[in-house]
Amino acid sequence: MFYILLMEHNNILGTVLAGGRSQRFGEDKSQILLADKILIDYILAEIIDEFKEVLILSNNSIKFTNSDKISLIGDIKKDLGPLGGVLSAMKWVKDNNKNYQWIATFPVDTPFFKKEILQQFINQIDENESSLFFIKSNNTRHNIFGLWSMNLLDQLEDDLEKGARKVELWANSIGVKTINMEFPNQDPFFNINTKEDLEQAKELLKND
Repeated sequence: MFYILLMEHNNILGTVLAGGRSQRFGEDKSQILLADKILIDYILAEIIDEFKEVLILSNNSIKFTNSDKISLIGDIKKDLGPLGGVLSAMKWVKDNNKNYQWIATFPVDTPFFKKEILQQFINQIDENESSLFFIKSNNTRHNIFGLWSMNLLDQLEDDLEKGARKVELWANSIGVKTINMEFPNQDPFFNINTKEDLEQAKELLKND
C-alpha cells in the first residue's frame, strides 16, 4: 500500500504547527493542561511512531514529550500564519539536507485525533493526483491536517512574498485534493480554541 511505501522509505516529515498566537484562548494552547498532560503531547503521542522524525514549529520555548526524534524550530519569518509554518518546515528539510519528499502537518489543539486516522488518510492517497492533500471529515475540510509535497516550496515562498496568508485560498489556487472520512460519533477533529472548548474537552475525555 502507498502508506507502507512512504513509511518504509522515510519520505514524510511529521510536522506540528504550534506557532499560532492562541489569541482566542489567551495563552499558548500547546502548554495548557488537559487531564494528565499538556495539549501538544496528545498529538505527539499519536504521530511519534509514524515518522522517522517530527518537527515542531513554535516561536516560544515550549515543553513537550522528550524524544530524540523531535526537533523544535521557530518560523523563518513571523506572522505568516500556518503557511509560514509549512514553508519553515520545508526550508528546514532543504537546509539540513534531509531526504523527505512530503510534509505531514498537524495542529496542536486536537486532543482526540488518532493515528489510525492518519494511516487511513495516507492509505487513500495517490501521489500522482496532487501535490497537496487535506483530510475532510463529514464533509468539513481540515486545512491543517495535510500532506504537502516538497515540490511546492518555491511556489509557496513566492506566494507568501506576494501576500498569501489564508491556507484555504492558497490550497484552492494550487489544486488541493481532499480525502473524506465519516465519523458518526465523537468528532476526532474537535479543536480547542477557547477556555470553553477546554472545558468541553475535559467532559469528552471522561466519556472517551
